[in-house]
Amino acid sequence: MALVDAPPVAADDLSRASFTGSASEYFGIWIVNILLTILTLGIYSAWAKVRRKRYFHGNTMLLGRTFEYHARGGQILVGRLIVVGVLVVLSVLSHIHPAFGLVTWLVYMVGLPWLIRRSLRFNARVTSYRNVRFDFVGTTGGAFVAVTLGGLVAFLTLGILAPLASRWLWRYILNNLRYGDRAFSADPRLGALYRAWVLPFLLFVLGGVMVGGGVAAMIATQTHTYDMPSGVDVAIQFLPFLFLLFLGFIGLVYRIGVRNVVLSAAVLDLRHQLLSDVPRLGYAWVAISNILATMFTIGLMRPWAAVRMARYTNAHTGIRIHGDPGDVISNIEASGSAISAEYVDMEGFDFGF
Repeated sequence: MALVDAPPVAADDLSRASFTGSASEYFGIWIVNILLTILTLGIYSAWAKVRRKRYFHGNTMLLGRTFEYHARGGQILVGRLIVVGVLVVLSVLSHIHPAFGLVTWLVYMVGLPWLIRRSLRFNARVTSYRNVRFDFVGTTGGAFVAVTLGGLVAFLTLGILAPLASRWLWRYILNNLRYGDRAFSADPRLGALYRAWVLPFLLFVLGGVMVGGGVAAMIATQTHTYDMPSGVDVAIQFLPFLFLLFLGFIGLVYRIGVRNVVLSAAVLDLRHQLLSDVPRLGYAWVAISNILATMFTIGLMRPWAAVRMARYTNAHTGIRIHGDPGDVISNIEASGSAISAEYVDMEGFDFGF
């Protein structure tokens, strides 16, 4: 059971990404974003998101160049207002007459995949590398299958078919992603995804046995004693939270395992290979310790945690260019820059999908 779901790669073949930002730099951006968002009752959050993403894109380096983020705060604010307006109208209509409840359900079923597709397209089109924009050409029907249907399949099978749902989702995302006029493609093997699924599944079973045993022991203690010991009482109160934290840990282990599999199965322009070899337990440790550090410092360590995570994931992400990297990127740059002008104005549906 490999904890790094990627084939070994010779160091001289791979160009790894890196993150060059620092916690002290990002703290200044973060604290200003927080203060202005509070003072404007949340309106500034759209511009705060732009400042944050520009900082992280601008410090993510690959092959000696950084990424760029071109969205404007006004675009994102308009997109959010449209979505909030639609949700308010649907809520009012559902209270006017029960028949509108069916309409609301249909709007959600159709509207959610539509929003996801628009969000993916928006995020791709406002991101560039070497002056060449990314793009996303997926359809709403594809989003319905990949997200809505895939989510239902994973949920109704209690997670047993989660690898299948993950395959649908990532094939939809990567096979519809473009860099300039060059396409990404990915066909992750179901067997590899199930190998990434085994460890989280075993952890879930082990956690279930431990929680079940703990609950049984507490019930037995309560049955034989009229006065429950204070320690047991405290344990019962914290048990749901501990269980949720454990589920979060399992989710982290599964998510990063899937990332390793699908990115390592992806190629750009049918020949340049992507790679992700993030150690799953290491990633879970970084994520959980980040959460604890943020909690115990009342949020003040949040910039440090974000920078730490960006450095960790970038250090384990790369691309293997077949051919001379300078020539390859120059060719893509020459063809991609010509189609960038049409991306100047677009909607701002961005939900961090």
